[in-house]
Amino acid sequence: MSGNRTRTMLSRRLLPKAALIICIATIPAVQAQQIAGPTDDEIDAGISRALQSLARAQRPGGAWQTDEHGDSTAATSLAVMAFMAAGHLPGEGPYGEQLERAVFWVISQQGQDDMLVGQRRSHGPMYSHGIATLMLAEVLGMMDDETVSRKCRKALERALKVILKAQDVPKASRHAGGWRYEPHSRNSDLSVTGWQLLALRAAKDVGCDVPAENIDRAVRYIRRLSVKGNHGFGYEGPHGATPTRAGTGILALEICGRHHSAEALGAADYLIERPLHTKDSYFYYGVYYCTIGLFKIGGDYWERSRPRLFRTILNEQRRDGSWFTLHGSERRYGPIYATSMAVLALAVEYRFLPIYQR
Repeated sequence: MSGNRTRTMLSRRLLPKAALIICIATIPAVQAQQIAGPTDDEIDAGISRALQSLARAQRPGGAWQTDEHGDSTAATSLAVMAFMAAGHLPGEGPYGEQLERAVFWVISQQGQDDMLVGQRRSHGPMYSHGIATLMLAEVLGMMDDETVSRKCRKALERALKVILKAQDVPKASRHAGGWRYEPHSRNSDLSVTGWQLLALRAAKDVGCDVPAENIDRAVRYIRRLSVKGNHGFGYEGPHGATPTRAGTGILALEICGRHHSAEALGAADYLIERPLHTKDSYFYYGVYYCTIGLFKIGGDYWERSRPRLFRTILNEQRRDGSWFTLHGSERRYGPIYATSMAVLALAVEYRFLPIYQR
């Protein structure tokens, strides 16, 4: 993809533009105010600066790092998807060589156990594995290059076996159908399950064998986490709703084809009443899931949420183009994680990534 073509694609909107000033009347009085959403040019410029920042931070071998774990398949995969969300592809255009190195580095980290986590294992390797699996599926969904596609598909099919096998581990009924930190975990949580579902859905879309029964079991698990009255989602049970968990539950159901389910719409109502705030725990995680989840819901929910979400994200961008959090819940992950999540949210309306398609 040429640089000129990329710039043309970046400046194009595939959806009608939302009004720049929208009054969110249902937000509590303390938060009710007119929110001036950013212009398309502001969004494009923010994304461009962010990608330059990410490009400068890539390691010579192709990886990107987290502050806590060093070279990371999760951080590298998130960065790759951030570039792809903005229309850049491995092997093409100004970032093509860097992205190709990154994809091949992730594949090189796949062990004999088929996990895409490399040598540095965190307390929750299924996070890294799910994110890396999603990335490989998205590459396959956007590329025609035979060499890249062949290597990605081979690694992807091996990675999928890990996810499907982990779901089959015997668990108590309240955990059945979900995933947790380890492939052998006997419990489940919303967060890890969200990434595995995204990976399965993306893989299914590029022709991989993902049985519908596995998707259905995961959907039943997500629905069991819906807080009473469909007021968001809990982490391991139907309680303790937060904006980040609401976004995760929405996206998990929407990408599985449960469009406008009662649980998702209830969580969207919750996000209108209680929007994501920079001081929220796991803010950048919420930036990703809330933005893409509400975009998938669409309609009035998206138009009312978009100005606040995009303005909040861009207000946190640093002068060098990156994002970083001082909040304890995410500080250890560093700027690559925060910057990638911010770009993945801001680029949702470009709809380049297959997982963003409605």
